Amino acid sequence: MNQSSSGILTQLNRAMAYIEARIEDDLALKDIAAATAYSAYHFGRLFYYIADMPLSEYIRKRKLSLAAAALQSSDARVIDLALRYGYDSADSFTRAFVKQHGVTPSAARKTGISLTIFPPLTFQIKIKGVQAMNWRIEETEAYEVFGIEKLFRHGGDVPAFWTECHEKGLYHRLFTDAGGIGDPDRESPGVSLVNAICGYDGMDGEQFLYMICATVREDCRTEGYRVVRVPKSTWAVFRGEEADHPGPQIGGLFNRALSEWLPSSGYERASGPDLEVYNITENGKYCDEVWIPVMRSI
Repeated sequence: MNQSSSGILTQLNRAMAYIEARIEDDLALKDIAAATAYSAYHFGRLFYYIADMPLSEYIRKRKLSLAAAALQSSDARVIDLALRYGYDSADSFTRAFVKQHGVTPSAARKTGISLTIFPPLTFQIKIKGVQAMNWRIEETEAYEVFGIEKLFRHGGDVPAFWTECHEKGLYHRLFTDAGGIGDPDRESPGVSLVNAICGYDGMDGEQFLYMICATVREDCRTEGYRVVRVPKSTWAVFRGEEADHPGPQIGGLFNRALSEWLPSSGYERASGPDLEVYNITENGKYCDEVWIPVMRSI
C-alpha cells in the first residue's frame, strides 16, 4: 500500500473513525490496527509516538469524555454508564472518572462544573523543519543478537530497566560475554558493544519485548541468553546530538522519525524490529541512533 503523506494520515484517521464507531465495545488493538496497513505492534508504537500516549489511554479518555457528556445531558444512571463504557462496577468507573475529571460522576451533573473532555483525534500534516534531522538509509544482512529482555507496555519505563541491569551487574556481564574488556562505561570510540532491540516478537500490540543486546560473534558467550535473529533489512537511521550519557534522545528520535519524517519521506514502515544503537565519539561523548525498518512506497 502506498504510504505517502496522505496515505499514512488516511490510515490513522480511518483507525480513529473505527474507534469512534465502536467506542462502547471492548476495543482490541489488533482489530483497530486491522483498519490500517500496520501490524498491531507497529500501529501501537506509531500512535504512541505521534499522540504522546498509549492507544489504550486515548480510548479510556474518550470513553470517560462521552460518559461526562451523557451525565450533563441526560438522566442516565451511573451504573448504566459504567457498564456502557466497559467498567464492571460503579466504583471502578467512579475512580477512573475522578482521576480524569477531578469530580465524581454525581457532581458532574451540577451546573458550572468543569470537566476534562478529550475530543476525537484527527491527524494532519505538521509543517515543521526548523530543526534539521540527521538521517540516512542503511542496508544490513541478517544477523543475530543476544541479551537481557523484558516485556513492556507502550509508555513503560525502559530507562529504569537499563538502570536495574547496571545495578545488578547484568549489563557488565553482557558486555563481557559479548567480548568486551575492561570498564563498559569506558569503551573505545565507535559503535557500543551493547545496544537494544524491540518489537522482535509478534505481540498483541499493547505489549512488546525489549532486549538490551549485543551482536552474536564467534568469541561471544550466549549461554543463558535468548538469541534473536534480525532479518535482512533496509533501515532509516536517525542520529541524535552528542550527549554525556547514552539514551536520553531515543524517545525524541522515534517521535520525530515517525511523525515528521515518515509521512513525507517516500518510504513506508516495513515489518521487523526497531533498533537503538549507541555510538561513542572520539571525545568520549555518546550519539544515540534509532534504526527503523523501511521500504520504498509503491
